[in-house]
Amino acid sequence: MDRLAAIEPMAIEYPDPNDFGTIRRTVLTRVETTDGVVGWGESIAMWPEACKAVCTIISEGFLPLLKDHEAADIEGAWNAMRRHAFWYGEGGIASMAISGIDMALWDIAGRHAGRPLYELFGGLKHDRLLANASSHVNKKGEAACVDEVVGFFEAGFRSCKLGFAKKGESDIGGDPDTDVSFIRALRSALGDEAEILVDIGNGVRWDVETAISVANRMAEYRIGWYEEPLYPTDDAGYRRLKESTSVRIASGEREFTEAGYRRQMEIGAVDVYGVDPARVEGVTGFRRADALAGEFGKVVNAHAWSTAITTAASLHLSLASANTEIFEYKPFGVVVQDDIVEQKLWHKDGWAYPPEGPGLGINVREDVIRSLRFA
Repeated sequence: MDRLAAIEPMAIEYPDPNDFGTIRRTVLTRVETTDGVVGWGESIAMWPEACKAVCTIISEGFLPLLKDHEAADIEGAWNAMRRHAFWYGEGGIASMAISGIDMALWDIAGRHAGRPLYELFGGLKHDRLLANASSHVNKKGEAACVDEVVGFFEAGFRSCKLGFAKKGESDIGGDPDTDVSFIRALRSALGDEAEILVDIGNGVRWDVETAISVANRMAEYRIGWYEEPLYPTDDAGYRRLKESTSVRIASGEREFTEAGYRRQMEIGAVDVYGVDPARVEGVTGFRRADALAGEFGKVVNAHAWSTAITTAASLHLSLASANTEIFEYKPFGVVVQDDIVEQKLWHKDGWAYPPEGPGLGINVREDVIRSLRFA
């Protein structure tokens, strides 16, 4: 019986042109079995201290716990990690640490079976998904920001998701008149059919009345959804927002657990849930959140804004879910999407198609990953 022999977390950092050259960080985890099968996972911890904490939990907590565990017993490993972290878990660093190992175990399972992950999940629910250019609005001036998004559609994308109030030179994000003006200009430039998704984001601090006003002003320009204009746990605010606009409301990207998603869905104020397998306790946690979305009639959008490892997991999960509509790609090249795998995961003619290889369907370039490590 193949068992777990080694679990190695690696904190990496890289400049990201999708985020105005900001140094971004994450933790990749390499898991190897006694038969020499290697799987890869990710914990999207981002901040240096969080990455170090995730590495500590994996190396000093989960490795001793799971060494010699049967590789095929993914559910048992997932439950064991959650039980081990009961005192400091149920979200945060522990959930991200679980995510990296769980994702790698699913990669190993697919490689053992010689099948892509979506086949292990019951097969495809979509033959393809709309390719979405997920970008930060960060260039100087409205015209430059509009031109950039128009360029995404000219490059073949069929949808865009735009993060406001990010690092860079743009003043879009936070001032309602500026933000609405941008969406108006963008709709005029793109025409009636292009899908525009608005991610208000963590950099904006609006009260409920402002969020409602902006939602209704942007509704005139037919945005597809309106993401996180309020703090994620502002339940009363989201209820008021939902009651006051026809625009679909999105949130969930900063949630960690199945229980957290259930709580939000029971409130009934959010239509579209962002779910990140590198955050939400892995592939197993994503599938549990996705099952809840099916139960509550919600849309799921896989967050894939980190490395090709999470992109691969998110793509399998999205294509195997009846609750998804699009798939996000970073529109600008970056080392962790382009160089850490032998073949970049990319859209074709504006569509995201299923990977064909076993497991995650990617061949990882370990030498490149190790070159990105930070102490």
